[in-house]
Amino acid sequence: MAIVLTGVATSAVAQGRTFTRTFTCSALKALVAQTGTAVLASSELAYETVHRDSGACQQDETGAPAYAPTLDVPACFVGWRCKQHNSDAGPV
Repeated sequence: MAIVLTGVATSAVAQGRTFTRTFTCSALKALVAQTGTAVLASSELAYETVHRDSGACQQDETGAPAYAPTLDVPACFVGWRCKQHNSDAGPV
């Protein structure tokens, strides 16, 4: 069984990106938990870096929940993405 799962996970990873729609929600959560950080792609052009916990963000960043579409869940909570503090500063 582990050999089959490894083959599936390997084929779903291309150019350092893991295509979320090829995993179940629990499998994708496990991948992020195991690796600590992963680049998740929901399409060829849409991707982001996701971390196991929000503590991976830099001092000028804050952690925000990261959701991804999977085989079984349209918006699966997979970990945390980092975003800049005050990224919505508005007009000056």
